[in-house]
Amino acid sequence: MALKITVIGTGYLGATHAAAMAELGFEVLGLDVVPEKIEMLQRGEVPMYEPGLEELLRRHVAGIEGSSGRLRFTTSYEEVGAFGDVHFVCVNTPQKHGEYACDMSYVERAFDALAPHLTRPTLVVGKSTVPVGSAARLAERLAAAAPAGPAAELAWNPEFLREGFAVQDTLHPDRIVAGVAGERAEELLREVYAKPIAEGSPFIVMDYPTAELVKTSANSFLATKISFINAMAEVCEAADGDVVKLAEAIGHDERIGKKFLRAGIGFGGGCLPKDLRAFMARAGELGADQALTFLREIDSINMRRRGHMVELARDAVGGGFLGKRVAVLGATFKPDSDDVRDSPALNVAGQIHLQGGQVTVYDPKGMANARRLFPTLGYADTALDAVRGADVVLHLTEWREFRELDPAALAEVTTERRILDGRNALDPQLWRKAGWTYRALGRPRA
Repeated sequence: MALKITVIGTGYLGATHAAAMAELGFEVLGLDVVPEKIEMLQRGEVPMYEPGLEELLRRHVAGIEGSSGRLRFTTSYEEVGAFGDVHFVCVNTPQKHGEYACDMSYVERAFDALAPHLTRPTLVVGKSTVPVGSAARLAERLAAAAPAGPAAELAWNPEFLREGFAVQDTLHPDRIVAGVAGERAEELLREVYAKPIAEGSPFIVMDYPTAELVKTSANSFLATKISFINAMAEVCEAADGDVVKLAEAIGHDERIGKKFLRAGIGFGGGCLPKDLRAFMARAGELGADQALTFLREIDSINMRRRGHMVELARDAVGGGFLGKRVAVLGATFKPDSDDVRDSPALNVAGQIHLQGGQVTVYDPKGMANARRLFPTLGYADTALDAVRGADVVLHLTEWREFRELDPAALAEVTTERRILDGRNALDPQLWRKAGWTYRALGRPRA
């Protein structure tokens, strides 16, 4: 008999996972405690922008004409418990307010709400990013609260989704990590992921703590690589070098690789910054804080990049922002997303606004979220409108739309032809040919 799958939490991770499981052929029931979110998903609409996700969802949501009908949604834990053989927990683990540590309250509430309805052998699979040691504690909590007792097993299966590529990463993962305590849990996960495994996705079995450490270790390594090239950008500026050429040269070394070596205003989003800090906090609790002290400098370098962009913008307009109009191209923390959580672009825009600048922001997908987070900033409907009358233009999110802008057309509506490329993604020659003064981080002579 085919497995039935539930997904608890239908945010970015959960909605993607639920739709992907239906695409893989399973009957799926998604749960969320926010009725409005469930109503939206039942209409085949997603509460965030993610390329390909809404189309995937509409292929499977029950009640939509032409869909497979394999995907339904509910707010009832009782219904979820009766329906599912495998329950994926995909709720958020934000940073605690005023602390570095991870807030586990959403995960714990999900487990506590689900457990009383587990009356038969079942597998609960954690996908949320949690501090190491959480899975063992949650496994005991689950077995104690579930009527099925130890037959309600736990596995930890961390997600490795890249915003903008989440559908691809779920259906065709570059690796599947299975933290398990027994053979049955491994067998069930192998059944769930049979298609990706058959396509060649590595299936790596390990214990709970190692599985928990994989995600935080991966994010810490990526953050380190980004902050390394940004530190080199600081040195290049001091030494009159070119960080783009430097990155190109060292990227040809296969031990280093080219990815994540683009210097700019740093990383943001809902994962890397908070995961980095939670990892440091947990290492301190374990008495291994010295092992991760370098991550404090990684975090510091990253935050310093934002301030440096503000300084460059201030210098570009003559030393002060009062009475100056600043155009900001980009609001999301990365392209192909509407996510503005801990966005370096919005952080820079906000700092300039607080220092008296008249800031106008444009982003292809993140405008609504940006307005909610920074309602006092100005917003434009197009890039052309954003730069109209600007004394300086800041390129802060590397959307393709911005790379394809016509510098000559923008030059006709600006007050001053000055552009600061905070992502090293624009063509300096193209902009200079149109009469712009071009400056990029780590490239004083580019």
